[in-house]
Amino acid sequence: MTHSILVIGGGPAGSAAATFLVRQGFNVTLVERARFPREHIGESLLPASIPILDTLGVLPQIEAAGFTRKLGATMVWGRDPDPWSWRFAETNPRNPHAYQVERATFDHILLQNAAVEGVSVRENTRATQVHFDGDGRAVAATVQSGDAAPETISADWIVDASGQTGLIGRQLALREHDDLFRNLAVYSYFEGGQRLPEPDNGNIFIEAYEHGWSWAIPLPRDVMSVGVVVDAQWAAEQLAGQSPGDFYERQLKQTSRTAAMLSTGRMLDAPRIIRDWSYTSQRLVGDGYILVGDAACFIDPLFSSGVHLALSSAVLAAAYVSSALRQPDLREPAAEVYTQLYMQQYHQFREMAALFYASNRTSDSYFWQARRIVRQPDDVAPREAFIAAVAGQPPQGYERVVLERGEAPPDFVEGVAAVEQERARRTQAASGLIDNAWPSRSPLLDLTPVLAVGVSLARKPVIGDGQFEWGAVISSPSRPQGVQVSTAVAALAHRIDGQRSVRALLEELLDGVPDPQRQQLLPGLLTALRILYIDGIVEHLR
Repeated sequence: MTHSILVIGGGPAGSAAATFLVRQGFNVTLVERARFPREHIGESLLPASIPILDTLGVLPQIEAAGFTRKLGATMVWGRDPDPWSWRFAETNPRNPHAYQVERATFDHILLQNAAVEGVSVRENTRATQVHFDGDGRAVAATVQSGDAAPETISADWIVDASGQTGLIGRQLALREHDDLFRNLAVYSYFEGGQRLPEPDNGNIFIEAYEHGWSWAIPLPRDVMSVGVVVDAQWAAEQLAGQSPGDFYERQLKQTSRTAAMLSTGRMLDAPRIIRDWSYTSQRLVGDGYILVGDAACFIDPLFSSGVHLALSSAVLAAAYVSSALRQPDLREPAAEVYTQLYMQQYHQFREMAALFYASNRTSDSYFWQARRIVRQPDDVAPREAFIAAVAGQPPQGYERVVLERGEAPPDFVEGVAAVEQERARRTQAASGLIDNAWPSRSPLLDLTPVLAVGVSLARKPVIGDGQFEWGAVISSPSRPQGVQVSTAVAALAHRIDGQRSVRALLEELLDGVPDPQRQQLLPGLLTALRILYIDGIVEHLR
Protein backbone atom coordinates (compact mmCIF):
# COMPACT_ATOMS: atom_id res chain seq x y z
CA MET A 1 0.00 0.00 0.00
CA THR A 2 1.28 3.44 -0.95
CA HIS A 3 0.43 6.05 1.65
CA SER A 4 -0.59 9.60 0.76
CA ILE A 5 0.98 12.61 2.46
CA LEU A 6 -0.33 16.18 2.40
CA VAL A 7 2.23 18.93 3.04
CA ILE A 8 0.80 22.35 3.84
CA GLY A 9 3.23 25.11 2.87
CA GLY A 10 5.95 25.39 0.24
CA GLY A 11 8.68 27.20 2.17
CA PRO A 12 12.00 25.50 3.00
CA ALA A 13 10.45 23.19 5.62
CA GLY A 14 7.58 22.06 3.40
CA SER A 15 9.59 21.68 0.20
CA ALA A 16 12.36 19.75 1.94
CA ALA A 17 10.00 17.47 3.88
CA ALA A 18 8.00 16.75 0.72
CA THR A 19 11.17 15.92 -1.22
CA PHE A 20 12.47 13.53 1.41
CA LEU A 21 9.07 11.83 1.70
CA VAL A 22 8.57 11.35 -2.02
CA ARG A 23 12.01 9.73 -2.13
CA GLN A 24 10.69 7.25 0.43
CA GLY A 25 8.04 6.16 -2.08
CA PHE A 26 5.03 8.06 -0.71
CA ASN A 27 2.45 9.90 -2.79
CA VAL A 28 3.05 13.49 -1.71
CA THR A 29 0.88 16.52 -2.44
CA LEU A 30 2.08 19.97 -1.43
CA VAL A 31 -0.27 22.97 -1.30
CA GLU A 32 1.14 26.50 -1.16
CA ARG A 33 -1.05 29.57 -0.84
CA ALA A 34 1.26 31.86 -2.86
CA ARG A 35 2.55 31.58 -6.39
CA PHE A 36 6.33 31.40 -6.42
CA PRO A 37 8.60 33.28 -6.60
CA ARG A 38 7.36 35.39 -3.71
CA GLU A 39 9.19 37.73 -1.32
CA HIS A 40 10.02 36.49 2.19
CA ILE A 41 12.16 37.75 5.04
CA GLY A 42 14.96 35.64 6.55
CA GLU A 43 17.76 35.76 4.01
CA SER A 44 20.78 34.76 6.10
CA LEU A 45 21.72 31.04 6.14
CA LEU A 46 23.99 29.02 8.43
CA PRO A 47 26.73 26.55 7.41
CA ALA A 48 24.88 23.73 9.22
CA SER A 49 22.24 23.92 6.46
CA ILE A 50 24.71 23.27 3.63
CA PRO A 51 24.82 19.44 4.07
CA ILE A 52 21.01 19.30 3.99
CA LEU A 53 20.89 21.41 0.83
CA ASP A 54 23.49 19.08 -0.65
CA THR A 55 21.36 16.04 0.22
CA LEU A 56 18.36 17.71 -1.41
CA GLY A 57 20.46 18.08 -4.55
CA VAL A 58 20.03 21.86 -4.86
CA LEU A 59 23.54 23.13 -4.11
CA PRO A 60 24.45 23.52 -7.82
CA GLN A 61 21.38 25.73 -8.37
CA ILE A 62 22.10 27.74 -5.23
CA GLU A 63 25.71 28.28 -6.24
CA ALA A 64 24.62 29.26 -9.75
CA ALA A 65 22.08 31.77 -8.42
CA GLY A 66 24.84 34.21 -7.51
CA PHE A 67 23.92 34.56 -3.85
CA THR A 68 26.35 36.43 -1.59
CA ARG A 69 28.83 34.20 0.22
CA LYS A 70 28.63 34.65 3.99
CA LEU A 71 31.83 33.90 5.90
CA GLY A 72 30.46 34.87 9.31
CA ALA A 73 28.98 37.85 11.14
CA THR A 74 30.14 41.31 12.14
CA MET A 75 28.66 42.94 15.23
CA VAL A 76 28.60 46.03 17.40
CA TRP A 77 27.59 44.24 20.56
CA GLY A 78 28.81 43.58 24.08
CA ARG A 79 31.32 45.83 25.86
CA ASP A 80 33.19 47.10 22.79
CA PRO A 81 31.63 49.95 20.76
CA ASP A 82 33.78 49.00 17.76
CA PRO A 83 32.71 46.30 15.25
CA TRP A 84 34.11 42.81 15.65
CA SER A 85 33.75 39.67 13.52
CA TRP A 86 33.68 35.93 13.93
CA ARG A 87 33.96 33.47 11.07
CA PHE A 88 32.44 30.07 10.43
CA ALA A 89 35.84 28.61 9.48
CA GLU A 90 36.91 28.87 13.13
CA THR A 91 34.51 26.08 14.14
CA ASN A 92 33.24 24.57 10.90
CA PRO A 93 36.20 23.92 8.55
CA ARG A 94 34.12 21.50 6.47
CA ASN A 95 31.55 24.19 5.64
CA PRO A 96 33.35 27.50 6.19
CA HIS A 97 30.69 29.63 4.50
CA ALA A 98 26.96 29.96 4.05
CA TYR A 99 24.92 32.28 1.82
CA GLN A 100 22.90 35.47 2.02
CA VAL A 101 19.99 34.54 -0.23
CA GLU A 102 17.06 36.22 -1.86
CA ARG A 103 14.29 34.14 -0.39
CA ALA A 104 12.07 34.53 -3.45
CA THR A 105 14.71 32.76 -5.55
CA PHE A 106 15.95 30.39 -2.83
CA ASP A 107 12.51 29.12 -1.87
CA HIS A 108 11.56 28.75 -5.53
CA ILE A 109 14.62 26.55 -6.12
CA LEU A 110 13.56 24.23 -3.29
CA LEU A 111 9.93 24.09 -4.44
CA GLN A 112 10.88 23.38 -8.07
CA ASN A 113 13.23 20.66 -6.87
CA ALA A 114 10.37 19.03 -4.95
CA ALA A 115 8.27 19.00 -8.14
CA VAL A 116 11.14 17.50 -10.15
CA GLU A 117 11.51 14.76 -7.51
CA GLY A 118 7.86 13.80 -7.99
CA VAL A 119 5.90 15.89 -5.48
CA SER A 120 2.51 17.09 -6.75
CA VAL A 121 2.92 20.83 -6.15
CA ARG A 122 -0.19 23.02 -6.13
CA GLU A 123 0.60 26.72 -5.88
CA ASN A 124 -2.00 29.43 -5.28
CA THR A 125 -3.80 26.86 -3.13
CA ARG A 126 -4.58 27.75 0.46
CA ALA A 127 -5.32 25.22 3.18
CA THR A 128 -8.08 26.61 5.40
CA GLN A 129 -8.83 23.80 7.83
CA VAL A 130 -7.57 20.41 8.93
CA HIS A 131 -10.21 17.76 9.65
CA PHE A 132 -10.02 15.19 12.44
CA ASP A 133 -12.01 11.97 12.77
CA GLY A 134 -13.90 10.84 15.86
CA ASP A 135 -10.71 9.51 17.45
CA GLY A 136 -8.87 12.83 17.00
CA ARG A 137 -6.74 11.72 14.07
CA ALA A 138 -5.96 14.23 11.29
CA VAL A 139 -7.39 12.73 8.11
CA ALA A 140 -7.96 15.53 5.59
CA ALA A 141 -7.75 19.26 4.88
CA THR A 142 -9.94 21.75 3.08
CA VAL A 143 -8.05 23.68 0.41
CA GLN A 144 -9.01 26.34 -2.08
CA SER A 145 -7.22 27.11 -5.33
CA GLY A 146 -7.67 30.73 -6.35
CA ASP A 147 -11.37 31.48 -6.86
CA ALA A 148 -12.31 27.83 -7.32
CA ALA A 149 -14.69 26.06 -4.97
CA PRO A 150 -13.12 24.59 -1.79
CA GLU A 151 -12.20 20.91 -1.93
CA THR A 152 -11.16 18.29 0.58
CA ILE A 153 -7.88 16.38 0.29
CA SER A 154 -7.64 13.17 2.32
CA ALA A 155 -4.24 12.00 3.55
CA ASP A 156 -2.68 9.30 5.67
CA TRP A 157 -0.49 11.97 7.27
CA ILE A 158 -0.45 15.78 7.24
CA VAL A 159 2.76 17.78 7.51
CA ASP A 160 2.01 21.31 8.70
CA ALA A 161 4.70 23.55 7.21
CA SER A 162 2.43 26.59 7.05
CA GLY A 163 5.00 28.88 8.69
CA GLN A 164 3.95 31.50 11.19
CA THR A 165 0.36 31.05 10.01
CA GLY A 166 0.52 27.78 11.97
CA LEU A 167 -2.69 26.23 10.66
CA ILE A 168 -2.89 23.24 13.03
CA GLY A 169 -1.22 25.08 15.90
CA ARG A 170 -3.82 27.83 15.82
CA GLN A 171 -6.70 25.46 15.14
CA LEU A 172 -5.80 23.35 18.20
CA ALA A 173 -4.55 26.32 20.29
CA LEU A 174 -1.08 24.79 20.61
CA ARG A 175 1.01 27.96 20.29
CA GLU A 176 2.74 29.47 23.34
CA HIS A 177 4.56 32.79 23.06
CA ASP A 178 7.94 33.32 24.70
CA ASP A 179 7.78 36.26 27.12
CA LEU A 180 11.54 36.79 26.90
CA PHE A 181 11.42 37.58 23.18
CA ARG A 182 8.25 39.60 22.66
CA ASN A 183 9.88 41.67 19.97
CA LEU A 184 8.78 43.35 16.79
CA ALA A 185 10.73 43.85 13.57
CA VAL A 186 10.42 46.55 10.92
CA TYR A 187 12.37 45.99 7.72
CA SER A 188 12.81 47.05 4.13
CA TYR A 189 15.37 46.85 1.31
CA PHE A 190 18.00 49.36 0.24
CA GLU A 191 19.96 49.76 -2.98
CA GLY A 192 23.40 51.31 -3.16
CA GLY A 193 24.36 51.07 0.51
CA GLN A 194 27.95 50.58 1.60
CA ARG A 195 29.23 47.09 2.34
CA LEU A 196 31.62 46.07 5.07
CA PRO A 197 35.28 46.00 4.04
CA GLU A 198 36.72 42.70 2.79
CA PRO A 199 36.85 39.92 3.86
CA ASP A 200 33.67 40.72 5.82
CA ASN A 201 31.77 42.26 2.89
CA GLY A 202 29.45 39.23 2.72
CA ASN A 203 28.77 39.09 6.46
CA ILE A 204 25.53 39.97 8.14
CA PHE A 205 26.07 43.16 10.16
CA ILE A 206 24.30 43.44 13.52
CA GLU A 207 24.42 46.62 15.60
CA ALA A 208 23.00 47.10 19.07
CA TYR A 209 21.56 50.54 19.74
CA GLU A 210 19.42 52.18 22.43
CA HIS A 211 16.03 50.64 21.62
CA GLY A 212 17.11 47.27 20.19
CA TRP A 213 19.29 46.09 17.36
CA SER A 214 19.53 46.38 13.59
CA TRP A 215 20.55 44.01 10.84
CA ALA A 216 22.03 44.65 7.41
CA ILE A 217 22.25 41.67 5.07
CA PRO A 218 24.11 42.11 1.75
CA LEU A 219 22.20 40.56 -1.15
CA PRO A 220 23.01 40.30 -4.86
CA ARG A 221 22.61 43.26 -7.26
CA ASP A 222 23.75 45.82 -4.69
CA VAL A 223 20.65 45.28 -2.50
CA MET A 224 20.62 45.08 1.31
CA SER A 225 17.95 43.76 3.64
CA VAL A 226 17.83 46.14 6.59
CA GLY A 227 15.69 45.77 9.70
CA VAL A 228 15.37 46.85 13.31
CA VAL A 229 14.22 44.63 16.19
CA VAL A 230 12.59 46.41 19.14
CA ASP A 231 10.34 45.62 22.10
CA ALA A 232 6.85 44.86 20.78
CA GLN A 233 4.91 46.77 23.47
CA TRP A 234 7.14 49.83 23.26
CA ALA A 235 6.93 49.81 19.46
CA ALA A 236 3.13 49.59 19.55
CA GLU A 237 3.04 52.73 21.68
CA GLN A 238 5.40 54.53 19.33
CA LEU A 239 3.58 53.42 16.18
CA ALA A 240 0.29 54.77 17.54
CA GLY A 241 1.54 58.26 16.82
CA GLN A 242 3.55 57.80 13.62
CA SER A 243 3.66 55.81 10.43
CA PRO A 244 5.77 52.64 10.10
CA GLY A 245 7.99 54.51 7.64
CA ASP A 246 8.67 57.38 10.04
CA PHE A 247 9.27 54.97 12.92
CA TYR A 248 11.68 52.89 10.80
CA GLU A 249 13.66 55.92 9.66
CA ARG A 250 13.92 57.30 13.21
CA GLN A 251 15.20 53.97 14.52
CA LEU A 252 17.83 53.69 11.79
CA LYS A 253 19.04 57.22 12.53
CA GLN A 254 19.75 56.12 16.11
CA THR A 255 22.22 53.53 14.89
CA SER A 256 25.77 54.63 14.20
CA ARG A 257 27.42 52.43 11.63
CA THR A 258 24.26 51.07 10.04
CA ALA A 259 23.07 54.61 9.33
CA ALA A 260 26.46 55.44 7.81
CA MET A 261 26.30 52.35 5.57
CA LEU A 262 22.88 53.47 4.31
CA SER A 263 23.87 57.10 3.72
CA THR A 264 24.62 56.36 0.07
CA GLY A 265 21.62 54.11 -0.49
CA ARG A 266 17.94 54.52 -1.21
CA MET A 267 15.02 52.57 0.24
CA LEU A 268 13.33 50.43 -2.40
CA ASP A 269 9.91 49.90 -0.84
CA ALA A 270 7.74 50.71 2.16
CA PRO A 271 8.81 49.15 5.47
CA ARG A 272 7.04 46.00 6.65
CA ILE A 273 6.25 44.93 10.21
CA ILE A 274 6.50 41.45 11.73
CA ARG A 275 5.07 40.92 15.22
CA ASP A 276 5.28 38.21 17.90
CA TRP A 277 8.42 36.53 16.66
CA SER A 278 9.14 33.91 19.29
CA TYR A 279 6.92 30.98 20.25
CA THR A 280 6.79 27.23 20.71
CA SER A 281 3.98 24.67 20.51
CA GLN A 282 2.59 22.54 23.31
CA ARG A 283 2.80 19.54 21.01
CA LEU A 284 4.76 19.00 17.78
CA VAL A 285 3.34 15.61 16.82
CA GLY A 286 -0.21 14.32 17.02
CA ASP A 287 -2.19 11.46 15.58
CA GLY A 288 -1.90 11.88 11.83
CA TYR A 289 0.00 15.18 11.81
CA ILE A 290 3.38 16.75 12.51
CA LEU A 291 4.51 20.38 12.78
CA VAL A 292 7.73 21.54 11.10
CA GLY A 293 9.63 24.81 10.72
CA ASP A 294 7.92 27.99 11.83
CA ALA A 295 4.63 26.12 12.18
CA ALA A 296 6.20 24.38 15.18
CA CYS A 297 8.29 27.11 16.77
CA PHE A 298 10.24 30.25 16.04
CA ILE A 299 13.04 31.91 17.95
CA ASP A 300 14.36 35.46 17.85
CA PRO A 301 16.26 35.96 14.54
CA LEU A 302 19.53 37.16 16.10
CA PHE A 303 21.43 34.08 14.90
CA SER A 304 19.65 33.54 11.57
CA SER A 305 18.31 30.20 12.76
CA GLY A 306 14.98 30.17 10.89
CA VAL A 307 15.92 28.40 7.66
CA HIS A 308 18.19 25.97 9.48
CA LEU A 309 15.47 24.92 11.92
CA ALA A 310 13.11 24.57 8.96
CA LEU A 311 15.47 22.30 7.01
CA SER A 312 16.63 20.20 9.97
CA SER A 313 13.06 19.68 11.16
CA ALA A 314 12.13 18.60 7.62
CA VAL A 315 14.77 15.87 7.76
CA LEU A 316 13.48 14.68 11.14
CA ALA A 317 9.81 14.96 10.16
CA ALA A 318 10.23 12.94 6.96
CA ALA A 319 12.03 10.22 8.93
CA TYR A 320 9.27 10.26 11.54
CA VAL A 321 6.35 10.07 9.09
CA SER A 322 8.03 7.23 7.21
CA SER A 323 8.53 5.30 10.45
CA ALA A 324 5.08 6.08 11.85
CA LEU A 325 3.32 4.75 8.76
CA ARG A 326 5.52 1.72 8.12
CA GLN A 327 6.54 0.71 11.65
CA PRO A 328 3.60 1.32 13.98
CA ASP A 329 5.58 0.23 17.05
CA LEU A 330 7.86 3.23 16.50
CA ARG A 331 5.07 5.80 16.20
CA GLU A 332 4.83 6.99 19.81
CA PRO A 333 8.48 6.63 20.90
CA ALA A 334 9.72 8.25 17.66
CA ALA A 335 7.31 11.16 18.20
CA GLU A 336 8.96 11.78 21.55
CA VAL A 337 12.42 11.65 20.02
CA TYR A 338 11.40 14.00 17.18
CA THR A 339 10.23 16.51 19.76
CA GLN A 340 13.38 16.10 21.85
CA LEU A 341 15.71 16.55 18.88
CA TYR A 342 13.83 19.52 17.48
CA MET A 343 13.50 21.27 20.84
CA GLN A 344 17.16 20.59 21.61
CA GLN A 345 18.08 22.76 18.63
CA TYR A 346 15.43 25.33 19.51
CA HIS A 347 16.62 25.63 23.13
CA GLN A 348 20.24 25.99 22.09
CA PHE A 349 19.40 28.93 19.83
CA ARG A 350 17.11 30.34 22.53
CA GLU A 351 19.73 30.12 25.25
CA MET A 352 22.32 31.60 22.92
CA ALA A 353 20.06 34.55 22.08
CA ALA A 354 19.16 35.05 25.73
CA LEU A 355 22.85 35.03 26.63
CA PHE A 356 23.67 37.63 24.00
CA TYR A 357 20.81 39.89 25.07
CA ALA A 358 21.89 39.61 28.71
CA SER A 359 25.55 40.31 27.88
CA ASN A 360 25.20 43.50 25.83
CA ARG A 361 26.47 46.62 27.59
CA THR A 362 26.46 49.13 24.72
CA SER A 363 23.24 50.68 26.11
CA ASP A 364 21.30 50.79 29.38
CA SER A 365 17.89 51.52 27.90
CA TYR A 366 14.67 49.74 28.89
CA PHE A 367 15.08 47.28 26.00
CA TRP A 368 18.44 46.02 27.28
CA GLN A 369 17.67 46.24 30.99
CA ALA A 370 14.55 44.12 30.49
CA ARG A 371 16.60 41.43 28.76
CA ARG A 372 19.24 41.09 31.46
CA ILE A 373 17.22 38.28 32.88
CA VAL A 374 16.91 36.31 36.07
CA ARG A 375 16.34 32.69 35.09
CA GLN A 376 13.47 30.64 36.40
CA PRO A 377 13.72 27.05 37.69
CA ASP A 378 12.12 25.61 34.55
CA ASP A 379 15.04 26.98 32.53
CA VAL A 380 17.59 24.83 34.38
CA ALA A 381 17.63 21.69 32.20
CA PRO A 382 18.05 23.37 28.79
CA ARG A 383 20.47 25.85 30.31
CA GLU A 384 22.69 23.11 31.74
CA ALA A 385 22.72 21.44 28.34
CA PHE A 386 23.61 24.74 26.71
CA ILE A 387 26.48 25.36 29.13
CA ALA A 388 27.79 21.88 28.38
CA ALA A 389 27.60 22.56 24.64
CA VAL A 390 29.34 25.93 24.95
CA ALA A 391 32.05 24.47 27.16
CA GLY A 392 32.73 21.86 24.49
CA GLN A 393 33.36 24.49 21.83
CA PRO A 394 36.83 25.71 20.78
CA PRO A 395 37.83 29.08 22.31
CA GLN A 396 36.52 31.00 19.28
CA GLY A 397 33.35 28.94 18.95
CA TYR A 398 30.03 30.16 17.60
CA GLU A 399 28.49 30.54 21.05
CA ARG A 400 31.70 31.48 22.83
CA VAL A 401 32.22 34.98 21.44
CA VAL A 402 29.96 36.43 24.11
CA LEU A 403 32.42 35.38 26.80
CA GLU A 404 35.04 37.62 25.25
CA ARG A 405 32.96 40.42 23.71
CA GLY A 406 30.04 40.72 26.11
CA GLU A 407 29.41 40.84 29.82
CA ALA A 408 27.76 37.49 30.38
CA PRO A 409 25.83 36.74 33.59
CA PRO A 410 28.34 35.68 36.26
CA ASP A 411 26.64 32.35 36.94
CA PHE A 412 26.86 31.46 33.26
CA VAL A 413 30.57 32.32 33.05
CA GLU A 414 31.18 30.35 36.24
CA GLY A 415 29.19 27.41 34.87
CA VAL A 416 31.17 27.29 31.63
CA ALA A 417 34.47 27.65 33.50
CA ALA A 418 33.55 24.83 35.88
CA VAL A 419 32.61 22.49 33.05
CA GLU A 420 35.77 23.30 31.11
CA GLN A 421 38.01 22.85 34.14
CA GLU A 422 36.41 19.52 34.95
CA ARG A 423 36.70 18.38 31.36
CA ALA A 424 40.40 19.40 31.27
CA ARG A 425 41.01 17.54 34.53
CA ARG A 426 39.36 14.41 33.17
CA THR A 427 41.26 14.63 29.89
CA GLN A 428 44.53 14.87 31.77
CA ALA A 429 43.59 12.01 34.08
CA ALA A 430 42.64 9.82 31.12
CA SER A 431 45.90 10.41 29.27
CA GLY A 432 48.07 7.34 29.24
CA LEU A 433 45.25 4.98 30.21
CA ILE A 434 45.31 3.26 26.82
CA ASP A 435 48.39 1.64 25.35
CA ASN A 436 47.86 2.06 21.63
CA ALA A 437 50.70 -0.30 20.80
CA TRP A 438 49.55 -3.02 23.18
CA PRO A 439 45.87 -2.42 24.09
CA SER A 440 45.78 -5.57 26.20
CA ARG A 441 48.36 -3.95 28.53
CA SER A 442 46.39 -0.70 28.98
CA PRO A 443 46.24 0.60 32.60
CA LEU A 444 42.55 1.31 32.04
CA LEU A 445 41.84 -2.42 32.17
CA ASP A 446 42.61 -2.54 35.90
CA LEU A 447 40.41 0.39 36.89
CA THR A 448 36.79 0.19 38.05
CA PRO A 449 34.32 2.51 36.27
CA VAL A 450 31.41 4.11 38.16
CA LEU A 451 28.54 5.70 36.27
CA ALA A 452 27.49 9.26 37.20
CA VAL A 453 24.21 9.86 39.03
CA GLY A 454 21.33 10.24 36.60
CA VAL A 455 22.93 8.33 33.73
CA SER A 456 20.59 5.93 31.97
CA LEU A 457 20.84 3.54 29.06
CA ALA A 458 17.73 3.02 26.97
CA ARG A 459 16.52 1.47 23.77
CA LYS A 460 15.18 4.44 21.81
CA PRO A 461 14.46 5.41 18.21
CA VAL A 462 17.46 6.93 16.43
CA ILE A 463 17.80 8.43 12.98
CA GLY A 464 18.80 5.85 10.39
CA ASP A 465 18.69 5.97 6.60
CA GLY A 466 15.70 8.21 6.02
CA GLN A 467 13.70 6.85 8.94
CA PHE A 468 13.85 6.13 12.64
CA GLU A 469 15.09 2.77 13.85
CA TRP A 470 15.72 1.23 17.23
CA GLY A 471 19.10 1.96 18.77
CA ALA A 472 20.94 2.35 22.09
CA VAL A 473 21.12 5.80 23.72
CA ILE A 474 22.98 6.93 26.85
CA SER A 475 21.45 9.97 28.56
CA SER A 476 22.68 12.20 31.37
CA PRO A 477 21.46 15.38 33.08
CA SER A 478 23.67 17.54 30.83
CA ARG A 479 22.63 15.58 27.73
CA PRO A 480 18.97 14.72 28.30
CA GLN A 481 18.43 14.08 24.60
CA GLY A 482 20.97 11.28 24.82
CA VAL A 483 23.95 10.11 22.80
CA GLN A 484 23.64 7.20 20.41
CA VAL A 485 26.16 4.41 21.01
CA SER A 486 26.95 1.15 19.28
CA THR A 487 25.52 -2.15 20.44
CA ALA A 488 28.90 -3.20 21.86
CA VAL A 489 29.39 0.05 23.83
CA ALA A 490 25.81 -0.19 25.11
CA ALA A 491 26.45 -3.76 26.28
CA LEU A 492 29.62 -2.61 28.08
CA ALA A 493 27.87 0.37 29.73
CA HIS A 494 25.02 -1.89 30.82
CA ARG A 495 27.47 -4.07 32.73
CA ILE A 496 29.11 -1.22 34.68
CA ASP A 497 28.15 -1.78 38.32
CA GLY A 498 30.84 0.15 40.18
CA GLN A 499 32.28 -3.13 41.53
CA ARG A 500 34.09 -4.83 38.67
CA SER A 501 37.18 -3.70 36.78
CA VAL A 502 37.17 -2.94 33.08
CA ARG A 503 39.06 -6.18 32.53
CA ALA A 504 36.33 -8.18 34.27
CA LEU A 505 33.58 -6.35 32.38
CA LEU A 506 35.25 -7.08 29.05
CA GLU A 507 35.84 -10.71 29.94
CA GLU A 508 32.11 -11.14 30.49
CA LEU A 509 31.17 -9.08 27.43
CA LEU A 510 33.55 -10.88 25.07
CA ASP A 511 33.06 -14.36 26.47
CA GLY A 512 33.02 -16.80 23.59
CA VAL A 513 34.33 -14.27 21.06
CA PRO A 514 37.33 -15.64 19.10
CA ASP A 515 40.65 -14.06 20.04
CA PRO A 516 41.26 -12.30 16.68
CA GLN A 517 37.90 -10.52 16.99
CA ARG A 518 38.68 -9.66 20.62
CA GLN A 519 41.85 -7.93 19.52
CA GLN A 520 39.88 -5.94 16.94
CA LEU A 521 37.16 -4.89 19.40
CA LEU A 522 39.39 -4.03 22.37
CA PRO A 523 40.87 -0.67 21.18
CA GLY A 524 37.47 0.69 20.21
CA LEU A 525 35.83 -0.34 23.49
CA LEU A 526 38.64 1.16 25.56
CA THR A 527 38.49 4.40 23.58
CA ALA A 528 34.72 4.58 24.01
CA LEU A 529 35.08 4.10 27.77
CA ARG A 530 37.72 6.85 27.90
CA ILE A 531 35.35 9.23 26.06
CA LEU A 532 32.50 8.37 28.42
CA TYR A 533 34.79 9.28 31.30
CA ILE A 534 35.89 12.59 29.79
CA ASP A 535 32.24 13.48 29.05
CA GLY A 536 31.30 12.75 32.66
CA ILE A 537 28.99 9.84 31.92
CA VAL A 538 31.46 7.66 33.81
CA GLU A 539 31.92 9.61 37.03
CA HIS A 540 34.96 7.78 38.43
CA LEU A 541 37.72 5.43 37.36
CA ARG A 542 39.14 4.03 40.57
